[in-house]
Amino acid sequence: MGRSFAILLYAATGLFFALFFVWPIVTTVGEAFLDASGRPTLAFVGIVFSDPVYVEGLINAFKMGVFSTLLAILLALPLAVLADRYVFPGKAWFSSLILLPLILPPFVGAIGIKQLLGKMGVLNTALMEAGLMNPEAPIDWLGESQLAGVVVMNALHLYPIIFLNVTAALANLDPAMEEAAQNLGCGRWRRFWRITLPLTMPGLFAGATIVFIWALTELGVPLMFDYSRVTSVQIFSGLKDLSGNPTPYALVVVMLVAATLTFALSKWFFGPRAAAVSGKASIGRQPRRLGRTGTALCTLLFLLVTFVAVLPHLAVVLTSFSTDWYATILPREWTLVSYEEALGHPLTLLSIKNSLFYASLATVVDVVLGVSIAYVVVRTRLPGRHVLDSMAMMPLAVPGLVLAFGYLAMTREGQFFDFLMLGDDPVILLVIAYSVRRLPYVVRSSAAGFQQTSVRLEEAAQNLGASPLKALRKVTFPLISANIIAGALLAFAFAVLEVSDSLILATKQAYFPITTAMYSLFNALGNGEKLASALGVWAMAFLGITLLAAGLLLGRKMGALFRI
Repeated sequence: MGRSFAILLYAATGLFFALFFVWPIVTTVGEAFLDASGRPTLAFVGIVFSDPVYVEGLINAFKMGVFSTLLAILLALPLAVLADRYVFPGKAWFSSLILLPLILPPFVGAIGIKQLLGKMGVLNTALMEAGLMNPEAPIDWLGESQLAGVVVMNALHLYPIIFLNVTAALANLDPAMEEAAQNLGCGRWRRFWRITLPLTMPGLFAGATIVFIWALTELGVPLMFDYSRVTSVQIFSGLKDLSGNPTPYALVVVMLVAATLTFALSKWFFGPRAAAVSGKASIGRQPRRLGRTGTALCTLLFLLVTFVAVLPHLAVVLTSFSTDWYATILPREWTLVSYEEALGHPLTLLSIKNSLFYASLATVVDVVLGVSIAYVVVRTRLPGRHVLDSMAMMPLAVPGLVLAFGYLAMTREGQFFDFLMLGDDPVILLVIAYSVRRLPYVVRSSAAGFQQTSVRLEEAAQNLGASPLKALRKVTFPLISANIIAGALLAFAFAVLEVSDSLILATKQAYFPITTAMYSLFNALGNGEKLASALGVWAMAFLGITLLAAGLLLGRKMGALFRI
């Protein structure tokens, strides 16, 4: 492909990011630091740090981020080390099962965990039947410790991201370093703490950064737990009076600064310099085979962690099939009524149709942009192409809450982009938001395809008379089609179940996507919880099938999609 066309792709994709990634953030910052007359002010940010309610929300948000990250590390690190160092039956299956929580949104699982940990939920019922709890004074686990419930749900959902990053770091670790320490008399545990762990810190910290930012700004799970004393929910609540209250914008800016500093520190301390120290393995590690006891312990650990991670979602499935599940360990009666009513409920059918429509359009945008960016980064030598690559991955590090508020700010009446809000119809904004948030998956999967396909094949086609564009279309694209399809499947599936953008941008019932409809049904009286569970089961099944297909197409490289 000619250099001029590559420059055109570079300019077009760069312009897209300038308009729909940088501009929304800049607009949000402007709303937080400019008064009604347009003069700079720190008053709005000052309110955030002087109001005890907002200060408590920020403290709880940091608690949510820190504790979710620590718990995710405790779950992921031992599993990653075992998967890297040892061979045992079923290892490949267990490593795949680790990814299972990623296909089960915590927003959905929160429904199940309330069934498990409610006053008359499964846990209390089991303790009462065992004589370990007074039936007249059951513990209100969620009422007394909502923050703990949110932390657990976040960690159980996000620990696979740390697992993927740590296993990649361990695979690149040169075993000669550990062998040299062993020859000098260094014991196994001391080698791990002094050699292995420090050298894998870039991977560990990269995964922990994503988890921290994700958990810090999580909106769906606190809403489902009715946990209002946290910044993300306070921002969401501020939507009701957004035109006359700039405080939500100030809160968003504080969250943005926290996320940006976290990401910057991650890159500064564990960026290219740290990666250069750890280097690439000069020889491959030979995993050791475990005996019966070791195999049993590894198998038990993998199964236990995976079971605990999917338990809330199993509870959602059981809730959707139950007629009465109160003060019992399992539902008393089973039924398909919830699914029948869900199929006939106008809100569920409409939300499914809306989500499929929004996500389909966003996926088309992602494929066009993602393949273009991947081509520019891998196949050209244009100056600054790595900046474009980094920008394409930044949506993984910038909270969806921030971008969603940015889109609201840039489309307010009188703003340059106010035409994007078609009255009350947020279709254009949702498509843009979904495409920006999920673009990294298509970029990474397409880039992997270009890297695996030799450029000499295109050159051979050109030598036989094909134009550069025809060589790319006839030779390269068919060879990387599996990668493009896998990235598109992931972008589509995660767009269907996007939470923050959907809750903030879609405020009218006629335009509700699936996640907004689930939240609305969950808070409705009557059988709303069961209808929300049935819709959640459909969403889990859909995302599970999609990720399975993507995993089959990408194989081991799928983990790279969740690394920045």
